[in-house]
Order: sequence, then structure tokens, then C-alpha cells
Amino acid sequence: MRVRPRDFIYTIDDLLFASTNYLHPQDRIIAFLRYIPDPKGERLKNNTRYSKVDTKQAFKFLNQKYPDYLFDCEITSAKMMGVPIEKVSAILHPDNRLKDILNHSSPDELLKKVIILANTFHDYAEIPYEKMGVTGSILPGLYDPVQSDVDFVIYGLKNHRKAINTFKALKMMKNPILNGIGEEYWMKLYEKRIKDSSLSYEEFKWYENRKNNRGVINGTLFDILATKDWNEITGTYGEKTFKPLGNAKIECTISDAIASFDNPAIYEIEDIKILEGPDIPINELASFTHTYAGQVREGERVIAKGKLEKVANKKTGEINYRLIVGTTRESIDEYIKLKNLSL
Repeated sequence: MRVRPRDFIYTIDDLLFASTNYLHPQDRIIAFLRYIPDPKGERLKNNTRYSKVDTKQAFKFLNQKYPDYLFDCEITSAKMMGVPIEKVSAILHPDNRLKDILNHSSPDELLKKVIILANTFHDYAEIPYEKMGVTGSILPGLYDPVQSDVDFVIYGLKNHRKAINTFKALKMMKNPILNGIGEEYWMKLYEKRIKDSSLSYEEFKWYENRKNNRGVINGTLFDILATKDWNEITGTYGEKTFKPLGNAKIECTISDAIASFDNPAIYEIEDIKILEGPDIPINELASFTHTYAGQVREGERVIAKGKLEKVANKKTGEINYRLIVGTTRESIDEYIKLKNLSL
């Protein structure tokens, strides 16, 4: 059973999960709970109302009602969410959903915007339609045609880079097809994301604007999300184990950022200087929060602060070390930023 991040999983208990991993154990799909049946829910599908839940609500709900959807992960030593294989009712794939939308005879206003996005990246970035998809609330059909955003997926990390570079160019057109985001949205996102003094508002907005992964299409927000193509996925579940080693702060140069919009975002680094923490050979930065995805680029000198992790490959015996930034959504006292940024 092949499942990638951003796929959705329906269960026999009418729960709806979103996959978070490329690699899964044989007996379940690692995913987090997104929607639960709720008579008072605002989302409606097949005469069943649903409510969206956050991570804290999801763990509480599963602990109380469906503990078999929780498991102790042996490679991270943490309790995680995951759908047992026997509980899977259906798997929804973003690329299949986009295909259905493109073939729809009478799409609503939101789906028309999805079609414009697909046609734009096909025509201007030369990305095949089969390398695109749509996820979020549109994937299971739980969206609001007026208020929902568009979570647009690009398959293949090089394709994703082409997409965001194309969007950057389109924003500069006299009559842009796709527009950049205004001040009101960035302030709202800043207040939601940043809970300490790691980034000022002006810094946050500067980084976000240059990522070119979020925009507006006819009044609707959209994200350009990255997911690896099948031939980019390597390894097997359980091959690597991860052990926390405390906190660290480093200065380094980004050597490769092609996977910086993936989940987790990955940056390969070189010329490392340990500013705080143990003197060990760190070779990678990783972020589990969107705040620091796509934050910096190849060749840039950066400062990063987060939690050290030892990565052991049980198959080869290889040991590596990485710095994790964004161990929580708020990323308190964790960050990736340019060493010298003058605004």
C-alpha cells in the first residue's frame, strides 16, 4: 500500500486522517487525525457532518474513543497517530482528485480556481498535470466554496522549485495571473506562528515573501506544497532510529536546499561552527514546522537553534547528527535565519 504525505485516509469508523510520512510500518499508516464526525460540525459530506480538530484535540479524542489509532513508535520513542491497515476504508490521493476536478463538467467557484492553478503551472512551468494535485479540505470534499483555501500539491522536488520560481515571475507581471499576499494575511499568520522574539514581524514577512509558496487567486489564498515523487523516496520504515541529544546552536552554510519545502524540510549544511552544545559533526538541518520550510537557500550563511538528534541506520551502521528546528508548532527558542539580514 503506497501512501505519501498529503494523502487522506478514510476509516471504517468515519474518521478522516491526513498522511504525514513517506515510509510506514506494515500494520498501519502514520497519519494525524484531521476531521471527526460531529452532529454540530460545519463540514458536510454524504449526509455526515464533520469538525476539524487540531493536534491536541485529536490526541484527546483518540485517547478517549479510539485508542487503537495510537501506537508507541519504536524509531522515535514517542506515541504517534496511525491508522491500522484493517481500519482503512479508502485512501484519497491529491493527484486523482485534481484529475476529477479537471474533468468536472460544472465546477464551483473554488474548483475553477484549482483548474486555473493547474493550467498555469502546466503552461508556464511545463509541469505535467499528473505531477500536480490538490489536498486539504478539497481532497475529501469538505470544503467551503467561499471561505476555504487551496492546498495545491506539486510532485517532485525539482518540479516544486520550478513552480515557485514561476509564481515569482508571474507576480511581477503587469496584470498578474496569481497575486502575492497582502499585509493583513502576514500579520495574522505572524501572530499565529511566532510566540517569542526569534523573528520580528518585519523579518518574518521578508522571509515569507521571498519563499514564493503562498499567494492569492481571485481572492482565495493558495499554498504551493511539495511532495516527493515516487522515484525520490528511499529507505524502509524502521531502517533509521532517532535519539534526542539536547539543545544546540550552530552557524553553517547551506549546501543543498532542494528538499527545504518537503515534510520535514531538509537542508544539507557545511562549514559548521558550534555556538552552543556538544562538538559533534552535524550535517543536516530539519524542520517540522512550515515557519522554517524554505527559509534559506543554497550558499547562504545561517544561524540555527534547535534540538540535536542522533540518526542511526540499523542496516548500514552509519551514524549521522542533525539539528531539528520546529519540534513544536510554535518553535519557542528554535529558528533558522540568515546570519546577516539587513532590512
